[in-house]
Amino acid sequence: MQSRHTDRKRYFEESARSSAHYYLPYIAQYHPVSGADCVLEVGCGEGGNLKPFAQKGCSVTGIDVAGIRIGQARRFFEDENLVGNFLCHDFMTVPSPANDDEKHSIIILHDVIEHVPCKEKFIEHISTFLRPDGVLFVAFPAWHMPFGGHQQICRSPIWSKVPFFHLLPARLYRFVLERLAGEEAGTVAELLYIKRCRTSVERFESLVRKLNLTIINRQLWLVNPHYLQKFGLRPRRLCRFVSAIPWVRNFFSTSCFYLLTN
Repeated sequence: MQSRHTDRKRYFEESARSSAHYYLPYIAQYHPVSGADCVLEVGCGEGGNLKPFAQKGCSVTGIDVAGIRIGQARRFFEDENLVGNFLCHDFMTVPSPANDDEKHSIIILHDVIEHVPCKEKFIEHISTFLRPDGVLFVAFPAWHMPFGGHQQICRSPIWSKVPFFHLLPARLYRFVLERLAGEEAGTVAELLYIKRCRTSVERFESLVRKLNLTIINRQLWLVNPHYLQKFGLRPRRLCRFVSAIPWVRNFFSTSCFYLLTN
């Protein structure tokens, strides 16, 4: 496991920089971001992605099921004199807004959808929080990319750096994690859960069509923009030719950016 996964303040600041340099500008190409915006992030963690929006004067709300992350988000925002509303809830239990005034002009779903088993109900519920002229930013790693199984969270210094082994059949994958990597039961369970919830470009776009959402823009990345913070690697877009090839593109898409609207 990388040290950045245990140093949550560092994780917060890295997320904030990626959001400021890439996520916010990507959204702003199609929806100018201003202090009038009401921003919601589902699965906000420590709140780093919301920091640049708060700095622009937006009203920001973060929801996460992990109480420890919500506590960290509140503390980190307070330390920087930023205003944010952070709530510890299972998002699926949060009632939909009663009217458009209570809805959000920007919703962020970053590296979350690949952890959700019932994706259709989840996205359908999220869409009820979006204003008619609002945008939903979704980003996720394609399942078939080298580390699409999130195996970098392994504590093993070897297996955390081995690409593609998450594509092994489930039983063999479990064997490698338990017997060869020696991972703790909680880590094994989490990685097998992610395997069951996996998301591909095709699966996600099929879901979007089924829910009658509109794709304003899609950008597939050969080198995830966040890798600049994690590894010092310069972000690179996936070329249009490969981006257009179904299934093949999943092996090369370390991050998939989508901007959606109702």
